[in-house]
Amino acid sequence: MTISEDLGAIIRENFAHNPTKEQEKAISLLSDFILCREHDIAFLLKGYAGTGKTSLLAALVRTMQQLERRVMLLAPTGRAAKVLSSYAGAPAFTIHRKIYRQKSITDMNVFQNDINLRPDTLFIVDEASMIANDAGGSTMFGTGRLLDDLMHYVYSCEGCRLILVGDTAQLPPVGEVESPALSRMMLEGYGMEVTELCLTQVVRQLEDSGILWNATMLRRLIQDEEMSAFPKLRGKSFPDVRVVPGDELIETLSDSYRRYGTDGTIVVTRSNKRANIFNGGIRTRILDHEEELSSGDLIMVAKNNYYWAEKNQPTTASPIPSKGGGDGEVEGQFPPPLEGMGEAFIANGDVAIVRRLRNERSFYGFRFADATLEFPDYDRTEMDVTVLLDTLQSEAPALTREQQEALFNGVWEDYPELTNRRDRMKRLREDIYYNALQIKYAYAVTCHKAQGGQWEHVYIDQGYITEDMLTPDYFRWLYTAITRATEQVYLINWPDAALSDA
Repeated sequence: MTISEDLGAIIRENFAHNPTKEQEKAISLLSDFILCREHDIAFLLKGYAGTGKTSLLAALVRTMQQLERRVMLLAPTGRAAKVLSSYAGAPAFTIHRKIYRQKSITDMNVFQNDINLRPDTLFIVDEASMIANDAGGSTMFGTGRLLDDLMHYVYSCEGCRLILVGDTAQLPPVGEVESPALSRMMLEGYGMEVTELCLTQVVRQLEDSGILWNATMLRRLIQDEEMSAFPKLRGKSFPDVRVVPGDELIETLSDSYRRYGTDGTIVVTRSNKRANIFNGGIRTRILDHEEELSSGDLIMVAKNNYYWAEKNQPTTASPIPSKGGGDGEVEGQFPPPLEGMGEAFIANGDVAIVRRLRNERSFYGFRFADATLEFPDYDRTEMDVTVLLDTLQSEAPALTREQQEALFNGVWEDYPELTNRRDRMKRLREDIYYNALQIKYAYAVTCHKAQGGQWEHVYIDQGYITEDMLTPDYFRWLYTAITRATEQVYLINWPDAALSDA
């Protein structure tokens, strides 16, 4: 038996099921990849819903731990990292947490590429379909191209290699036609020799799961480019898929909240406008929240924020001395602001629960409040912040450019005694109102915001749609929304014409 076969046997022992022929091939290829002595190699593991890629990853991670080999688990968002950690049985971090570091203690809005001090480490990145590589004019993080920076980070240290895992049927990053991190051609452009495998064989019985049956049907339509007519979902012949008419929605949602709480239930919509409608109805008619923002409210961060993580940091007096690697810390780098958060910023899309709210007031034409927030995806870390209330019910993703300029000008004019522009900009960066956390309600969100996460109960609202509005993006949206659910999918006001068992 070869060394590769020995490694494969260990992975197989750690595998939760009897592997299929396709999974056997994956185990063999992964074994060869891990033992290969070449430097510039990468592994691209693609797999559709129900094909067992999560079971493969869990077995691989257990094997690496058993052999005392270094492994680092990464994901694009906090929610995705939490999901990865739960099934892999090991800590997982956001990509930003590991590959960037704050440029300096005085410039908390800029993050530069960190140095990889973890030799001979296997990096596994889940939900790679979400990794963008379009700077979009922003270079607050490294070069502004996340995939470029990830590749540079991993392969800048001796003996490191990367496994990218994702589902090509899911939505690509906003503004991109396909997911660059799942493109073999893209990875080969970095000078990589790429091993690629796509898992297509569904290992669970389709007859047992409506979530899986519908996801598989949608995936086949996407793969075969048959997207000119409404997909015929099965919504009545499976116990885990249910069509919910509007007059039953409140009662059904209430039951989901009783069983799994607001953090285990999500409504996925196609626009911020419809998300606002659902959020308003849920808060007033189900949760009985009369105030605009209340203790216990579930909110989502609408824009990256660097100020409050820094302000909540227990100590910023001295940098961490170099210890030769450890967890990627380098000489002169300041410690992460909070152990649970593990980030030098609060990220757009992070979810939090309002624990305490106080001191509501108005300045510069905007409304603010002080709040204590708990972040369930980061070991329930608590943080004291000032929040901006005006974004809660806005149809825009965050403050518009005009609103941002108005806030800037209002705060700017509040420091007339500072005639030096540099001094005034420094004061602006330290102002709690200019740095107020922009938030939205998180009971109902768009699919891009939900991507990477999982909830026990997922309610899907597609709104008004006609056949001439059907596009590949719509099919990927529906596939992504359905595969967010672990136990139950509810189709809200779904027309009989779009059901195969009507």
